Amino acid sequence: MLDELEQSGLGWFWASDDKGNLTYLSGAIAARLDLSLGELLGQPVAAIFTAADREGRGKSLPLMLGAHKAFAGLAVRAVRRLDGAVLRLSGQPLFTSDGRFTGFRGTGADISDEFHREAETEKLVRFDSLTGLSNRHRMAHLIDTTLTAFKAARRNCAVMMLDLDRFKHVNDTLGHAAGDELLKQVAARLGRAIDRECEIGRLGGDEFQIMLPDLDDRGVLGELAVKIISMLRQPYSLEEGRCVIGASVGIAIAPHDGVSREDIVRSADLALYAAKNGGRGQYRFFSGELENETIFRRRLEEDLGTALRDEQLFLRFEPIVEAATLSVCALEAHVCWQHAARGIIDEEEFAQIVEGSALHSEVGSWAIAEACQRAASWPDTVRVAVNVPVALFLAEDFVDQVKQAVDRAGIAPARLELEISEAVFFGDTSTVDRALAALFKLGVRLTLDEFGSGYSSLAYLRRAPFDAIKIDERLVSEAESHDSRELGLVRAIVALAGALQMDTIANGIESAALLAALKDCGVRYLEGPIFSEPVDHDTIAHEAAGGSWKIEPGTNRTHRARRRTVFRKIQVIHDDYAYEVTMRNLSKTGALIEGLASVPKGTQFVVDLGGGQLAVATVTRSNSDVQGLEFEQPLIDDGSGGLCTRNRVSPYALAAAGTPLAALAPGSFFGIDQRGAIPKFGYAISRSIEQG
Repeated sequence: MLDELEQSGLGWFWASDDKGNLTYLSGAIAARLDLSLGELLGQPVAAIFTAADREGRGKSLPLMLGAHKAFAGLAVRAVRRLDGAVLRLSGQPLFTSDGRFTGFRGTGADISDEFHREAETEKLVRFDSLTGLSNRHRMAHLIDTTLTAFKAARRNCAVMMLDLDRFKHVNDTLGHAAGDELLKQVAARLGRAIDRECEIGRLGGDEFQIMLPDLDDRGVLGELAVKIISMLRQPYSLEEGRCVIGASVGIAIAPHDGVSREDIVRSADLALYAAKNGGRGQYRFFSGELENETIFRRRLEEDLGTALRDEQLFLRFEPIVEAATLSVCALEAHVCWQHAARGIIDEEEFAQIVEGSALHSEVGSWAIAEACQRAASWPDTVRVAVNVPVALFLAEDFVDQVKQAVDRAGIAPARLELEISEAVFFGDTSTVDRALAALFKLGVRLTLDEFGSGYSSLAYLRRAPFDAIKIDERLVSEAESHDSRELGLVRAIVALAGALQMDTIANGIESAALLAALKDCGVRYLEGPIFSEPVDHDTIAHEAAGGSWKIEPGTNRTHRARRRTVFRKIQVIHDDYAYEVTMRNLSKTGALIEGLASVPKGTQFVVDLGGGQLAVATVTRSNSDVQGLEFEQPLIDDGSGGLCTRNRVSPYALAAAGTPLAALAPGSFFGIDQRGAIPKFGYAISRSIEQG
């Protein structure tokens, strides 16, 4: 009966001696484990079986056997067959009449199917079924437990929120199956992009979350965000076709931007929202001013309609010169805004505002018409270049709008150069091809913008009658830092353009070294601050009055960190005394401040940029009440055209001094106790400064 019971699988048995060695095992168990009884009998039970707990958190078989106590329901695998059957063991200790332990007697059952079903169910509860990444529930639990443990250990933790750009377009045009496959490929690329300890989760839809323990260096986080954005915008090959998407990233750091999970996730969400509003394809760090900035940006977007109606928009033009002659051959139009309350909003900030606006197309239409009107008064040899928003290009009446703008201005169509992003090719193929053919027939020049940004495809160049390729500005800037590979790419683009009888344009050129390298690569047209910043219409009229306009590059200019005009109040600290000054401009390497008198060169300040951002700086020049400062450690990009410090004051350090642990507040860092401190410098007579 025992043999029949064991062979049926309804009951399996095992036994061990007082030393824990296996003395009996049902033959059916050995067969199920694909091992012979001869290999098993006489071996320690703890060396034959190991716990099959999925997370490695289960009960320990050696401990249970060593305790000489009964146990039941322990899931185990054979150590030598970890991919084999899963058994459930139970054991009862045996003792002699005088209490001496003699071994275990127990039963076993094959639970492989049940175990794997439970494992799959548990995985569905905790992991995303499509990508295999942690799901929303598991990410929330991990962030919660990590922040709780890190708070006690005074450790930092960063959280990234990531949202895909143009994913909906893939779903709408290629179908949901293509969208699912795309999400799988995105998940795989995220895993390859991050080469450090992290947890990656998909929260649903096209939203992802990344937890990075022990990381508060915003320089490292910024580089990682750039790497992620760059990898995700490379083309994807799907069964339904080829597609390109992008990504925006918001970053928050605990405890600087929040102590609890709710706070840190909300901060990362706000940063993501700001990154998307800034033009997408960007990353953004959280700061305490983001909520106010978000409200202010929404108000500006709402004011755009008024700006168009009341003619508050105007154009500035950036010269494009021919490399061989240094003659201005074209001027690129940039839209600016004379805001009633804010004052002039320059082309860079305006581009960020209009990117997320419903009036983007209307602004683009206005820019084309206005640029043509302005170009009518220029020499016939000078073209005007205008960037075309994707939505405007795909509009049914776009070509008619272009024709009307050219006709009303009375200029030759070839003097209008339309810069078209590769993103237009993700629209309806017939609409795109029809518009390109009509523009070619009209006679306007076409430039493929941002070539080399990651979307580039030879298919676009074969389909469209482009006159020029504009090399992506990021590739141009990288060519100066890492000249071997990036310059090789620039040379390849120039060779490709030459083979297709197209011109090449490079913009964003600031230094003489980069200018020389691009000339050596054979780039035909050049643009950037080394020649000129964008200028107004009156300057163009003056410079082109003689019929020819040449610009010599600023050959004595080296690559200098761009200075941003800021005009805001900050604090600078010297000898434990904090002074309030006006910061007039800011760059990665220094700042210009105003408000203190008689400050000698060589004086060292701690510059409080707000939100716990402290930068040590030295006065390198001083003139009356204006001082130029040089930072000891350069600032870094915040991902959206701004600057920030690499590190901030630690909330843990503040808590150690008696302050409750909390996120850093916006505004100045009031860590200086000025009682008894004597100011060394006096305030200059204040000037009337127009607030930016």
